[in-house]
This record gives sequence, C-alpha cells and structure tokens, in this order.
Amino acid sequence: MSARRARTSRRPGARARDDDARVVWPPRERRPARSLIDALTVERGLARGFERHVERAARRARERGLEIRGDLDSRRDLTGLATFTIDPASARDFDDAVSAQELDHERVRVWVHIADVSAYVPEGSAVDEEARRRATSVYVPGAVAPMLPRALSNDACSLVPGRERLAVTVELELRGADVASAAFYRSVIRSDERLEYERVDRIFAGEERAHEPWAAPLAAARAAAARLQRARERSGALVVDSPEPEFEFDERGDVAAIHGRTQTESHRLIEHLMIAANEAVAQLLQRQRVPCLYRVHEPPEPERIERLVAQLATLDVPTQAVPERMSSTQATALLADLSRRVDRHVRRAPATAGARSAR
Repeated sequence: MSARRARTSRRPGARARDDDARVVWPPRERRPARSLIDALTVERGLARGFERHVERAARRARERGLEIRGDLDSRRDLTGLATFTIDPASARDFDDAVSAQELDHERVRVWVHIADVSAYVPEGSAVDEEARRRATSVYVPGAVAPMLPRALSNDACSLVPGRERLAVTVELELRGADVASAAFYRSVIRSDERLEYERVDRIFAGEERAHEPWAAPLAAARAAAARLQRARERSGALVVDSPEPEFEFDERGDVAAIHGRTQTESHRLIEHLMIAANEAVAQLLQRQRVPCLYRVHEPPEPERIERLVAQLATLDVPTQAVPERMSSTQATALLADLSRRVDRHVRRAPATAGARSAR
C-alpha cells in the first residue's frame, strides 16, 4: 500500500468507534528529534534553565574567585603536581581529575581530585536550594538538564586545563591492589591536560605519543588500574561491558547517526581509580561512624537467573548447576560467576572460530 492510499479520514460529524483508526503518512507536522527531546524534558519536569536570581548568585560566586576560597592555608597546594582529566570528547564540564606517581614496581601513589563545589555553593544559598530540588544532572541525547548553573558547572567548578581549581582530594598509596594508606583533604590543583577516551586508547595502543608532564603519571595510573581490575575480577566483581548508544544530530536537530560506544581500557582506568577512592571514603566514614547516603542495587531475581542460564546454554556458554531453591545471595554470586564465564567465552570465541575455519 502506498503512502497516499494509507491516508484515511472520517466524515465530518461522524462519531469515532473504539476500532476506528486514522492513519496519516507522512505526518502533517514533522518536528526535529531534538525539539521532541526538549519537549519530553520539560514534560518530565527537568527544566534546563534557571531562574534569574539563581543565575545571578552563581555568577557572583564565580566572580569572587579567590575571595570565596576562605583560608587557602587550610588547602594543600597541588598545582605543581602533574594532573589530567579523561572524559568523552563531547564533555563540557570536568568534575574529576587524576594524578599518579610510580614509587617502585609494586607501589603507586594515586591522587583522585573531585571539584569542590561546596566552596562555591554555601548551604542554604539560592544555588544550594535549587541544586537540592534538582538532585542531579540529567543527561539526554544531545543535551543535559544541569544541577548547577553554567557559571559553576562549566566554569568555576570545571577542572579545565591551565586554571587553578578547588578540589577535594583522595590520596592513596597502592601496593599491588591493596590500599596501604589513604589521606583526604581539600586542595588547589591545576590540570595539565584534557584527555579524551579515544586519545588515551590510541596512546595505549602505541598509535600516539604521550607528552610530559602527564605521560609518566598516565602510565602509573594505567598500571595501578590494571592491578585493581585483576583483583576485582578474582574476587567475583560483575563484568558489564555492553555498548552505550551515542546520538549524532544534524544542523536541523534530527538524528544523523547512532554510534555504539563500548567500554575500553581508558574507561576502565578511570572507573577502577574512582571505585578505589570511593571505597576509601566509605571505609573512613564507617570507621568514624558518620551517617551518609549510599545506593544498594537490588539483588537479581532467581527466576531471571534461571532464564539467563538456560539462554547461555543454548549459546554453548559453559555454566554451573543452578540450585533448585536459590536465595538472593546465591543469585548474586551466581550472576557474578556467569559474568566471568561469559567474558572468558567471548575472549576465546575468535580463537575458536579461527581454529574451526582452519579445519
């Protein structure tokens, strides 16, 4: 059926029945994908703009600059420490940075810096109240509903290269994958380079050269992250490596392409160092009995694990026996084991396929 023949309508004044359908193609009013995303964002209450008094307060905080830092003697000056950020190419704000130093063949000192937003957002201020209401930044394809005004999120609190920025730093001495010591303090840092995931992967593949002063720190961070990853895999950490869609828009606002972004070594470097820093902070809070918010993922449902095992068996992925009655704890442990088995199976698949074709 052609598009013209697909167009149907009712007579004026005729009553609609439940089974009455009206198909119009092409649509009379075609809107770009970006405008529909914006409309959906507003519909869900995720306003992207800020009220004028909040914007003014954010600009005043940015303009005060050094004056709002308080007593700089209470902060550690790390501006001479080689520091870099690693983010997607599309990132506009940079809220975490890394420094690293190799001490010997087993020990690495790692600094994880997080932008100190609290220095610019006093508790109870207009910006603080609005940030509490929004709770978090919400990312949608091609846009973001930010938690903080751009004067802070994209400027004063963004760890851009070559600019002094306030941070909260977690300093870890790693011996292998073990944390030998941890320190926590407020600091002043200056990023030396804004790196992108793709560029770091090219450096790791030997296709591009790293430069000083961040070349050696990047190599040290890579070594530390690799040890942490191996230790977590041995302890049964869940391996999730599914592609994430990334949308590319044209000038009109329509989707021009969709790319599958997979997790690479550069992603895992940042992930493992951030996990190590978070775990160190959590242990500190636990020792000092400080109440805090944290998230616990719901345990997997045993029925879903059973279905997953059956589906993996049809793909010739070796699995272990499933208990007849499975608790949530057993389901979680089994899911971690299945993750490792799938990862090993996928890694062996190319070699297996090559051996079969050689026959």
